[in-house]
Amino acid sequence: MALCSGYKYDKEQEAINAINSVDAYYGIPVNPNDTTTHWTIYYIADLNTPIFWYIWYHESLPIVLGQPSEFEVTFPPPLPPL
Repeated sequence: MALCSGYKYDKEQEAINAINSVDAYYGIPVNPNDTTTHWTIYYIADLNTPIFWYIWYHESLPIVLGQPSEFEVTFPPPLPPL
């Protein structure tokens, strides 16, 4: 488990809406053929109960998403060396 700073959402659509807001604010993508189609991405904390979706904090996000919060995310154990 790790303490993360960012934006936590109970529903995937809420995370998608947040991404869309950030994209709109920063004008991403400029062109539909651009390589960069989103300013940031979201993740699913599917090992947590209940499951939630989250966006890692970045200094460019509070202007759109507000102040981040801290929350715990459970990550799988590391794979053994080969």
